[in-house]
Amino acid sequence: MRFSTLINITKEDILEALQDVKDPEIPTISVVDLGIITGVDVNEDNFVKVTMTPTFSGCPALKIMENMVKERIELLNPAGVEVTTNFDTPWSTNMISPKGIEGLKKHGLAPPEKHNGLVQIEILEKVKCPHCGSRNTTLKTPFGPTLCRSMHYCNECLNAFEQFKPVD
Repeated sequence: MRFSTLINITKEDILEALQDVKDPEIPTISVVDLGIITGVDVNEDNFVKVTMTPTFSGCPALKIMENMVKERIELLNPAGVEVTTNFDTPWSTNMISPKGIEGLKKHGLAPPEKHNGLVQIEILEKVKCPHCGSRNTTLKTPFGPTLCRSMHYCNECLNAFEQFKPVD
């Protein structure tokens, strides 16, 4: 356990610092804007607890992200840091912030459409192309290079692209 400075760390300080922690597979989006930081608690002794909910239970980058979150918070000099992962708050693509949606587009991924909790295969059809904006697209396969992506083709600009799949 380290001695913290006299400055009290706030939840807002933690969330701001975690903007620097990017998803290892999508480096244009922070863990905060991806919506996987589902709990931040700072007690009166400046001990920080962060809870993360992964996008998928089998996410291969989960331990890496936990370590990156812990290392970034330690730069704030708290009394201690605990980062845990659980599924108490189910993650949904509706939790991606507007800044996160822009980060997905910047990475060349079609962002998921907002949904009302019912995710069916039809939501993967006619996805807006991240390159030209056309909806004249074709779903090639709901299975992409990772569990969270599907493969599409744009009939307008003739580019293949991936979509970050909607999840509820």
